[in-house]
Amino acid sequence: MPMDATFEDGGEKPLRLRAEDGDDLSIVSTLVQDAVFPVSEMSWSSGKGQFGILMNRFRWEDRDAAQKGGRAFERVQSVLAIDSATKVLTQGVSRDDKDTILSVLSITFDATNDGAGRIVLNLAGDGAIGIDVECIDVTLQDVTRPYTAPSKSQPSHPE
Repeated sequence: MPMDATFEDGGEKPLRLRAEDGDDLSIVSTLVQDAVFPVSEMSWSSGKGQFGILMNRFRWEDRDAAQKGGRAFERVQSVLAIDSATKVLTQGVSRDDKDTILSVLSITFDATNDGAGRIVLNLAGDGAIGIDVECIDVTLQDVTRPYTAPSKSQPSHPE
């Protein structure tokens, strides 16, 4: 009798997820919470309708295994790609200082009509990046092997 796959079967394989609706996007949002990236790692190609970020994301999917195994928490470099984009807007984000590090709090979607709307990356420090899209077409893909988180700890949020 065939067995169902378990979470552990995923092992060290890179994450690759696609979001096509609000529920999918909420999963991606959870996985990129506390991801950090320099402002210079954002890319916008208006001709192709693509917006992307190379980010260092905390591996939330590995947190419990790290705690139980007594090993360090990990981060991994990932690309967040948003296709079908028509416009990119920023609030509280200066692109002048290329060394500025941004931190993702969440990703939300504000629908308009016929599947179109605005994907909003809410950033720490009241910043935001809004991407107008024709539809939700988001990919999150790990592009490196996991590495020990420099802080060796899990991100925390003061209450």
